[in-house]
Amino acid sequence: MEIDFGGEGEIVFERRGKAGLVRLTRPKALNALTRTMVAAFHRALVAWSTDPDVLCVIVEGEGRAFCAGGDILAVYQAGRAGKPLYEFFAEEYRLNAYIRHFPKPYISLIDGICMGGGVGISVHGSHRVVTENVMFAMPEVGIGFFPDVGGSAFLPHLPEHFGTYIALTGNRIRQGDCLQSGIATHAIKAEDKERVRRSLIRTGNPDTALRGKTINPDNETPEKTRDMISVLFDSETLGGCLIRLAAAGVNGNEWAQHILDLIKTRSPTSLHVTFRQIEEGRDLEMDQCMQMEYRILSRMLENHDFYEGVRALLVDKDNKPVWQPANIDDVTPEMVDAYFAPLGERELQLT
Repeated sequence: MEIDFGGEGEIVFERRGKAGLVRLTRPKALNALTRTMVAAFHRALVAWSTDPDVLCVIVEGEGRAFCAGGDILAVYQAGRAGKPLYEFFAEEYRLNAYIRHFPKPYISLIDGICMGGGVGISVHGSHRVVTENVMFAMPEVGIGFFPDVGGSAFLPHLPEHFGTYIALTGNRIRQGDCLQSGIATHAIKAEDKERVRRSLIRTGNPDTALRGKTINPDNETPEKTRDMISVLFDSETLGGCLIRLAAAGVNGNEWAQHILDLIKTRSPTSLHVTFRQIEEGRDLEMDQCMQMEYRILSRMLENHDFYEGVRALLVDKDNKPVWQPANIDDVTPEMVDAYFAPLGERELQLT
C-alpha cells in the first residue's frame, strides 16, 4: 500500500507486510536529494517510528544509484542568486540525526552509487547492506565543500585512518572496503537483494532476512596500501600528513606521490576544514557533529570555493577550479577557526 507523505513522486513510500519501504525515484538524477524529498522522508520515519505494524524500514534507490548526493546544482544556483539554501541543509541534517536515533531496524539496500547525501541516509542506520555494485565516496573536497551529512560522526572511527584518507582524497571504494572498514554492516550478491527484500517485508527481521545470504569480500584496497594509509595519514595536523606523503614520494613511493598530487588538486580550504572536522568529530556525539557541520556549511555557502568547484565540475565543466586561497600553506588557522565559530541564533536546532 502506497502512502502519501509528500515527495512529489521523487520519493515513494509503501507499507508492505511488516516493513515501511522508502524508494528514491529520480534515476536520471542518480536519486539526488531535494528538500521536498528530505522533508517527506523525515515525515515517514516519524510516523513509522511509533506504528506498531511497521517493524523495520527499507531504503533503496531506482536505477544505477542508491543516491549520489544532494541536488548540488540547485544549491549552486540558489547561492548564486543570493538565496543560499540553509534550510535545505538544516532539514537534511535533522534527517541524518533522526536516522541515527531511529528506534527500529533501518535497512539500506545499497546497490549502486552512494555518495554525499546518499551516505547520510544510509550510514547512520542500523543495517547497511552493500552489493558488488556499490560505488561509495565522499568527494566533497573536490568541489570546495566538506564531507557533511554526518561525515564527522563516522569517518573518524574507521580503522587505521581510512576515514581521513577517504575524506581528503575523495577516492571511491567498493564492496569489500565498505564491509571491512565498517561503513557497511553486511554484504550480499546483487542477485540475492530481492530475496532479502521479500524476507524483510514478510518477517520485519533483518537477522532472519540476511541469514545465509551474506558474503565476506576482502578489501579491494591491498593490504600494503592500507598499511601505508595507516602510517601516512597518522598525524594530528593536515600538514603532518602532507609531509609524510611527500617524504614517501621522494623516497620512491609512487602511490604516496600520486595521492599527494591528487590532494593538491582539492580545495585548500576544504582540506583544512575537513581535517579539523574529522579530528573534532572523534570526540563528539551524532547531534553535536550535526551542529558543528551546520556551522561549517553556513560558512561554506557564504564563501568562494564551493561555487567555484561546482562551476568547474558541473557548470562549465572545464575541471579547472581556481581556489581561493590557491595554496594549502596559505590557509591560516584563523581562517579555519571561522568555519567552526558558533552561529548564535542561527545554530541548528535538531528538534
